Amino acid sequence: MFSVEERDLIRERLLRLAAQDPAVVAAAITGSHASGDEDRWSDVDLAFAVSDPLDVVMCRWTQLMYRDFAAVHHWDLPSGSMLYRVFLLPHCLEVDLAFGPEADFGPRGPSWRLIFGQAAPSQPVPASGYDTIAGLAWHHALHARISIERGRYWQAEHWISAMRTQTISLASQRLGHATSYAKGAHLLPTTITGPLETTLVRSLDEVELRRALSAAVAVLSTELTRTDAALADRLRPILGELAASS
Repeated sequence: MFSVEERDLIRERLLRLAAQDPAVVAAAITGSHASGDEDRWSDVDLAFAVSDPLDVVMCRWTQLMYRDFAAVHHWDLPSGSMLYRVFLLPHCLEVDLAFGPEADFGPRGPSWRLIFGQAAPSQPVPASGYDTIAGLAWHHALHARISIERGRYWQAEHWISAMRTQTISLASQRLGHATSYAKGAHLLPTTITGPLETTLVRSLDEVELRRALSAAVAVLSTELTRTDAALADRLRPILGELAASS
């Protein structure tokens, strides 16, 4: 694994290279380092505002990452006008470089620290709506049951796990924690995480999958009741039907 010193040196080197690139008109540190939450395992997160065509700049920086930093692989994650290019470096270090037009360059949340250039006014990204998270939860429950009935047990395991993720998001949102990527899960009380443990799939046996789905439905129903009793009442017959064994 990478060392803290190695990671910090790479971050500083990337920022120096950005300052020397005429096409990069502004740069910011994002992620846990900007918010003061960085730890031994945090990766490198940077954002660049560019004045040249995005594809041209990103192509040049991608070549640089492979040539000078020995990148092993990369992939892209679009977010509004920004495009995150995610690199894997030796020793398991992840480097996320976001590129976007100068006019839209600005903070999307608290995890942002401008290094040079100018930034547009803050444009916070709205959190996922409650109805969307709840909708994904019942959607995943439905498809978990259908997968079991079809005998597609790996797919059923996928949907049960995905359903648990949405239940964690619902609880995290209710308690004011981060909802994405289970970032708030470790802050949830044991009254929530304890029952969630029963939803873990222990094998691909049909009986076990039905048990895990039933447990996941029960935990979801409890969480829905805590936050939206009316919705919980409307969904209870459907969720009960999905949890019932055929």
